[in-house]
Amino acid sequence: MKEEIQLQDISIDEVFEKYELKFKAIADKKRLQIMNILTQNGSMCVCDLAPMMDMAQSKLSYHLKILLDANIIKKETKGTWSYYELNQDALNHLLSHELCCIFKPTCC
Repeated sequence: MKEEIQLQDISIDEVFEKYELKFKAIADKKRLQIMNILTQNGSMCVCDLAPMMDMAQSKLSYHLKILLDANIIKKETKGTWSYYELNQDALNHLLSHELCCIFKPTCC
């Protein structure tokens, strides 16, 4: 017997929700600054990022959680510290071919 492969059916609403979360996450000046610092410095600990942002760790953690939930950044825990870095794959998809096809079908 030949086994059929099921294709994942993703509705356009689910695609919109995914991008809405990402765009909301980067639609904030502080979070854009965090992303810029991570771009310049690579993986960073909250303890090093907080003074650069002139922000309390609790407030910084709030912004990092939003970016993390949107998959804009990645987190790695080493001992008691968490290190954050940009998720380049997610950033590349923000202006991806997939999104382009939704709004400019001629580019598909």
